[in-house]
Amino acid sequence: MSKHATAALAVAVLLLAGCGANPEEAEGVLDTPAGQPAAAQTKDQALHDRLPDKVRQTGKLVSVNNGSFPPYEIAGPDGRSLTGAAADMSEALGQLLGVKIEHVTVDGLPSSLTGIASGRYDFAIGPVGDFADRQKNNDFVDWVKEYVVFAVPKGNPDKIGSVADTCGLKISVMAGGSAEAVIKSRSAACVKEGKPKITVQSYKDQPTSVLAVSSGRADAFFSSQAPLTYFVAQAGGKLELAGKGQANGFDDLFQGAVVGKDSPLRDVLKDGFQKLMDNGTYAKIMDKWGTAGNKLDRAGVNLATS
Repeated sequence: MSKHATAALAVAVLLLAGCGANPEEAEGVLDTPAGQPAAAQTKDQALHDRLPDKVRQTGKLVSVNNGSFPPYEIAGPDGRSLTGAAADMSEALGQLLGVKIEHVTVDGLPSSLTGIASGRYDFAIGPVGDFADRQKNNDFVDWVKEYVVFAVPKGNPDKIGSVADTCGLKISVMAGGSAEAVIKSRSAACVKEGKPKITVQSYKDQPTSVLAVSSGRADAFFSSQAPLTYFVAQAGGKLELAGKGQANGFDDLFQGAVVGKDSPLRDVLKDGFQKLMDNGTYAKIMDKWGTAGNKLDRAGVNLATS
């Protein structure tokens, strides 16, 4: 990463710490890919007619996000602008459903889920991690398959091939996420095996976690492959991915849009995503944002089993 980019990222991290819900990394630090937006969609009247009465009356859906999750969601500082694959997908989905999809950024996933449950927001386009325990109070319309890997300095100096190779290392993770739980469990296993524990560095946002690696404070950042691929591309050849193609402590991982439990919106969204898959729009958007390896053939509901 260049000195200029590193400094810009550091500024973004400081701003994030101050404003929480309005990440500044969308402004001039993380470049968006070039290319035209996906082709405009024709309104599907049958799908529109299945929307809840309130949505048809207001002509809009409100989608909540909890800050930047590039390359899917890149939140602007105004708390309402969004770019990324999810923004492109929601634009196409809104055209298909015949409504406008508005975006609101809040601070943290719990706030997003609480707002959906209370009816303040209609859904979160995500993609949000689908786990069985989250399905108790929410339904997931899965449109992404994800993997968890490492971002490491170029050349992979610690030779990380999988999570099994992390004993004695300093690993940065997102606080409160599933990757944090897995790496802490692995640290305990390291000690049982008579090896040094892992120094787990938990951060509230991705830019801080990446900066920990690029500045040498951490040996690797353990997180979802799609955003790590994006950050590595921004790092000017200073970082690379490691541990690809390995389970790394996880079963199959699915991510998707979130609605309230048994919401009538759930199946409308699923069929909408499926139509975008069938007409090629989904693939164009995923390819544009470098997430071709995360595509699903079919949208699904609550695909996670663990």
